[in-house]
Amino acid sequence: MLEKLREEVYKANIALPTHGLVVFTWGNASGFDPDSDLFVIKPSGVAYEELTPSNLVVCDLDGNVVEGDLNPSSDTPTHAVLYKAWGDRIQGVVHTHSSWATSWAQAGKSIPCYGTTQADYFYGDIPCMRSLSQTEIEGAYEAETGNVIVDGFAEKNLNPLSIPGCLIRNHGVFSWGTNSNEAAYHAVVMEECAKMALHTEQINPDVKPAPQFLIDKHYERKHGKNAYYGQK
Repeated sequence: MLEKLREEVYKANIALPTHGLVVFTWGNASGFDPDSDLFVIKPSGVAYEELTPSNLVVCDLDGNVVEGDLNPSSDTPTHAVLYKAWGDRIQGVVHTHSSWATSWAQAGKSIPCYGTTQADYFYGDIPCMRSLSQTEIEGAYEAETGNVIVDGFAEKNLNPLSIPGCLIRNHGVFSWGTNSNEAAYHAVVMEECAKMALHTEQINPDVKPAPQFLIDKHYERKHGKNAYYGQK
């Protein structure tokens, strides 16, 4: 079942250590098939060097295992919540604890859009969602993590396609995309932007975000209706 998606999600997972986004097993990638309402995700606690397309786990949107002999990632309920809410727009989700971006998450701060690098992929700041409450943590913790993301985007009136990732305060990084490889790509972008933003603030503590017209230009030239970046 879903052999092509298994291969795609395998490559997305392997991209995470390749780009230095995970240590040990601190991360996972998944991919969603909207036709079947199933998603493929990394098994829990399995080292990346032991991953194969065949030992990935297929789950339904309630987090039940449909295919596979291993337990799915402990973050499976978070992925499921995101696909339930946004599955018509996103088909890939990545979670990491990458050093630079997670530092911003632990500080409880969004990553300001200081320049064109971030604006090419994120239409503004990379938002930091609130901490989970004790009740949420002691309840359905991972599902509540997804709810915090979905509710936070709704409250801030953010589009998950134009802001393809966020931070969770005291936790780490979530990114997404139209497939799992794009979600992994956005996780790399978030890490680099987090690093540059911190260095920018260290160099100039009085720095201001990039002007909106510059953000508009760079985001629209890649993603707008009249986008002209790259090859047709």
